[in-house]
Amino acid sequence: MDIRPLTPDYAVSPQIAPEDLPAIAEAGFTAVICNRPDAENPPDWQAAAMQDAAEAAGLRFHVLPITHDSMTPERIAQQKALVAENDGPVLAYCASGTRCTVIWALGEAGTRGADEILQIAGRAGYALEPLRPRLEQG
Repeated sequence: MDIRPLTPDYAVSPQIAPEDLPAIAEAGFTAVICNRPDAENPPDWQAAAMQDAAEAAGLRFHVLPITHDSMTPERIAQQKALVAENDGPVLAYCASGTRCTVIWALGEAGTRGADEILQIAGRAGYALEPLRPRLEQG
C-alpha cells in the first residue's frame, strides 16, 4: 500500500487490495473512492469485491471510474462532491494514483493557484506540469 496525502482530507494511492482496507480504516480514512474501471482489474479487485471489503472494514465506498477521456467537468464535480460529503479523510485509488491526482487537481483549479496545485501533486510524486494551462484557466 502506497498512500500519498495531497491534503488533510484527500489522499491517493496506486491500486489497493481488499486485504488493505482494514489498515486504511485504521489509518483514519472514512471513505474510499475507486477511480479504476473494472475492465482494468481481475475480478478480485473489481469494484464489487472492493466495496464488500471496504464496508466490512467500516468504510464508505464510492465508485467513479475514470479514464483520461472520461475526465469531464461533470466527473470532476462528482469527485469533489464525494470528498466533500464525507466526515473524514478520503482515499482515492486507480492504477498508479495519477488519475486520482489529476481529477483532484482539476477540481482545485480556480480555488488554488496552478503553482500550488502542481507543488502539492509533485510532493506526492505526480508530475502534472502538462496540466498547467488547464489549471490556469480555472
